[in-house]
Amino acid sequence: MRFAPVRPLASVVAAVAFGAVAVQVTLPAQAPGWHQWRGANRDGHSLERGLLQSWPEDGPPLLWTASGAGIGFSSFSASEGRLYTLGSRGGSEFVLAYDAATGKQLWATAHGRRFDNEMGDGPRSTPTVVGDHLYVFGARGDLTCLAAATGRIVWTQNLLERFDGDRPHWGLSESPLVVGDRLLVNAGARDGAIVALDRHDGALLWRSQGDGAAYSSAVTQRIRGIETAVFFTAQRALGVVVEDGQLAWSYPAVANRTANIATPIVRGTEVFLSSNYGRGAALLDIGDDGADAREVYFSTSMRNHHSSSVLVGDHVYGFNSAFLTALRLSDGKVAWRDRSVGKGSLIYADNRLYLFSERGIVGLAEATADDYREVGRFRIESGFSMTWSHPIISDGRLILRHQDEIYAYDIRAER
Repeated sequence: MRFAPVRPLASVVAAVAFGAVAVQVTLPAQAPGWHQWRGANRDGHSLERGLLQSWPEDGPPLLWTASGAGIGFSSFSASEGRLYTLGSRGGSEFVLAYDAATGKQLWATAHGRRFDNEMGDGPRSTPTVVGDHLYVFGARGDLTCLAAATGRIVWTQNLLERFDGDRPHWGLSESPLVVGDRLLVNAGARDGAIVALDRHDGALLWRSQGDGAAYSSAVTQRIRGIETAVFFTAQRALGVVVEDGQLAWSYPAVANRTANIATPIVRGTEVFLSSNYGRGAALLDIGDDGADAREVYFSTSMRNHHSSSVLVGDHVYGFNSAFLTALRLSDGKVAWRDRSVGKGSLIYADNRLYLFSERGIVGLAEATADDYREVGRFRIESGFSMTWSHPIISDGRLILRHQDEIYAYDIRAER
């Protein structure tokens, strides 16, 4: 195994500037879509247009429903007319594929033992699709590459066993980040926690840091040609260089001691972070050298719990615990807040916020900093359990999940 070298990041920047270091981050060509956690850019944005700007009283048309997703809180990824998720059946975890047009299950592949927990059983993460392959990370640490069309296992390994990692209390929830030929994930090991594997065969490329795994998924940031992976671990937010794993920057103040869950938001040299359990949000400026995490502000007005915010224009929209809040990114000033559908998750598409409360209420609101304006609402049956699987948009369909049940709604403006 190879551990990340410790050397000044400035030397890496200089090397790139003179062509000495080449960082290959190009992914195989694929149509823009929802092929990983939080969409094409991991920012909660759908690139689709021509969607309904308001809903009828009973919501948009229901296209299909399907059962069989199993127990768990995993969301979906979508590619080539297929939907992918994870769920538990009996004592096993499964990777599942569905036809996006009909809801028919296409295949199911066993993926390690079922994870049980007092806050809800089953897997939590979302598959990542890259070309013809699917990468999934189970709640007990099973990391697997599968053929996307058939579910055939290409390679598999348990990261906790391989790297002697520690599982967080509520199960591993991170969705694998693929950058070029590298697959990055936090294995929670004290002696090299963040690992980069060759996505083709699972071979170890490097290990870095010793942070415990949290529940957040990593994103990328490019500054002066250097690709950095931004992680929110159990102890801090940090950036590591994708090429070799060296630490670029670190910021601990936004981390709580219970559960860091929200995915970081990146814009240029800026990084926005948020957590609940008594903490708040911070805007960092990493600087032109990519090595100095300067705190622009810290605010207690955005405390993301299990959901992540979305950035639209210069405003961050997210759930400050139970209140939907619009926060100006540049200075942290609150534009408005509203009870909306109640505490939940949200995504963005075509000038609208799609809201999904943990009690099964689905809402549509204008993405404006002027005021909260709701333009549609309906509800799915959720019983007494929480609807914690986050929604996605794919090919004019709003896809929702509550445990074993999947719902697909037609949200196109023209049919």
